[in-house]
Amino acid sequence: MSTIAALNSLTASATGAGGTNDPAKELNDRFLKLLVAQMNNQDPLNPLDNAQVTSQMAQINTVTGINGLNDTVEKLLTQFGQMQSLQAAQLTGRSVLITGQELRVAGPGPNTFGVQLPSSAEAMTVEIRDAAGALVRTLSLGGGEAGISRFTWDGKNNAGTQVAAGRYTASVKAVAAGKELAATPLVTRTVEAVSNLDGTTTLMLAGGGSVSYADVKQVL
Repeated sequence: MSTIAALNSLTASATGAGGTNDPAKELNDRFLKLLVAQMNNQDPLNPLDNAQVTSQMAQINTVTGINGLNDTVEKLLTQFGQMQSLQAAQLTGRSVLITGQELRVAGPGPNTFGVQLPSSAEAMTVEIRDAAGALVRTLSLGGGEAGISRFTWDGKNNAGTQVAAGRYTASVKAVAAGKELAATPLVTRTVEAVSNLDGTTTLMLAGGGSVSYADVKQVL
């Protein structure tokens, strides 16, 4: 059987299958029809050679393979999103560390916060200020390793008196070899609910606000 006859046979088979919603198959069908038309209308004095046909067939196979890979990746991402939602649902009622500076004091007792360091620090200092920006407490935390470290504030000011309930901010300064490091302050929040919209898992926080599941630094 000639190459053209073989391609005609393939095209007829593809067309006869009909009724498909598979983009990759539709792409194959169009390619075969175009290739047959190209060969039927080729210049007799300068015909297509086998290398050209093989090259074009290889191109369509590559495209089909990429389409198949994209479909597989999309399915895996969907499954991953579902699995992530199930994992996040278990955080309801739990406390998590997220990036932020706001410390919320409801009454006497420790307030857990954290610091994330890009590398080891020789000394760390935390300044806690009230809503008006006035300094209420300075904490010397000593050195710290790269990564996340947790600390607690007892809720008292520098004079040892319990501060009033409300919202405070914490700023962190970390130093190594005489240079300041890019320290990231972390605060504690309680997860109140979990939602999933368009494949994005979001944690609804007690007291208002939300954060992406991917932004949780640590579960307490």
